[in-house]
Amino acid sequence: MERNDRSARSTRPVSRKERRIPVTTEDTLLPFLLKALQGQSRTSVKALLGNGQISVDGKMTRQFDTPLSPGQTVGINYGGGRKVEFNNPLLKIIWEDDDLIVINKREGLLSVSTDRVKERTAYRLLSDYVKQTDPRNKIFVLHRLDRDTSGIMMFAKNQEVKERLQSNWNEMITQRTYVAVVEGRPEKDSDLIVSNLVENKHMQVFVAPTGGGKEAITRYRVLRTNGRYSLLELDLETGRKNQIRAQMQSIGHPVAGDTKYGAETNPARRLMLHARKLRFIHPVTGEELCFETRIPGIFTSTSK
Repeated sequence: MERNDRSARSTRPVSRKERRIPVTTEDTLLPFLLKALQGQSRTSVKALLGNGQISVDGKMTRQFDTPLSPGQTVGINYGGGRKVEFNNPLLKIIWEDDDLIVINKREGLLSVSTDRVKERTAYRLLSDYVKQTDPRNKIFVLHRLDRDTSGIMMFAKNQEVKERLQSNWNEMITQRTYVAVVEGRPEKDSDLIVSNLVENKHMQVFVAPTGGGKEAITRYRVLRTNGRYSLLELDLETGRKNQIRAQMQSIGHPVAGDTKYGAETNPARRLMLHARKLRFIHPVTGEELCFETRIPGIFTSTSK
């Protein structure tokens, strides 16, 4: 089944469910909710208020400073037949079912948190989204894209699906295709790059000149070139950390904008690497699904 980001929907129906929480001490509504919903971020709790999903003694309210007294009841409506919308400029939900979410991530957004960044990640944004329908809902990381790489990512929505995919990754992920703009023009219009990658103490991956490390296999073909820059399509046969970036550097054609891996120019003011296509076997239905995004316009104009 072929799908792309032009026909994707970012809403889904939700079943009716209400949670009722008794008030036992004097408080105001927002602090009360933040304590009662400790697994949710402040942003997602405020979204519940803004969406009219909070009631006090059966009366809906959007006022975060509503006073509460012992004996009252706060209600949280998870659904009621409405659709939960996801709208964020940093990522777009391409497709979603009960088990998986497929997204198109913008460059500049971390996949998961680091010691420095906790809130603004793809994981956090999606976690807040699924918790709007039930605070017990979770998101599970399956793979990562670098902060400055854009394109398709997939997350699991339950532990069983995560484990099934990750334990059979090479069999169930049948295609991962990227596009990249590299400096110069590769000697061959298409080639298979096989090399071993190792990581140094500075967390930089590079091709090991004498073997060792982990084998990495990438097949590329040139889509267009102007001599100074070339637009490549790259199919991963392995999924190593920074695989494309390290291998492109090793053949003397680093990804444009990738100063960490030897690039001397930055024509788009971003790393010019994009995860364009993902094909996989659905771990529950057994159906083969394929999702594809457009090549970023700056990629084609730079190599024109």
